Amino acid sequence: MKHIIFGAALSAALLVAAGSASAQNAGLKANFGEISLSAGFTPDPYRVSVTAGGSIDGSRLPGSCTGRISDAPDFEVTYSSGSLPLVFRTISSTDTTLIINGPNGDWSCDDDSYGDGDAEVRFNKPASGTYDVWIGTFGGGTASATLLITETP
Repeated sequence: MKHIIFGAALSAALLVAAGSASAQNAGLKANFGEISLSAGFTPDPYRVSVTAGGSIDGSRLPGSCTGRISDAPDFEVTYSSGSLPLVFRTISSTDTTLIINGPNGDWSCDDDSYGDGDAEVRFNKPASGTYDVWIGTFGGGTASATLLITETP
């Protein structure tokens, strides 16, 4: 009987772990490409057209994340930092969210800090390394959006 209970508990734990892991996958190739940028990059802002949204609930990630996102990041930025801030913004006619996994593995999330329906995540002292970026939709579905990457607040 103990083996049955232990086996059921182990199976339940594995299902929970598998569900958490499916919330995102920074190791996948980014949906809309990648770029390497160094402090002082031009053009500033750097713009990327994306399709925001996906089937995954971003609130399953650590922090106060919201929005529906894809499994793979939408865009990947490898950044060599300097003394300027690094800022990510969304522009869309739909309410968009930003979810970023930074070089140190920390999650940063935003909804509506860049105006009505647009998001902004700012790194005042950015680390050098890879930033995996997901652009979500607050209400579900997908939408055309622009990701702006800038050092100019």
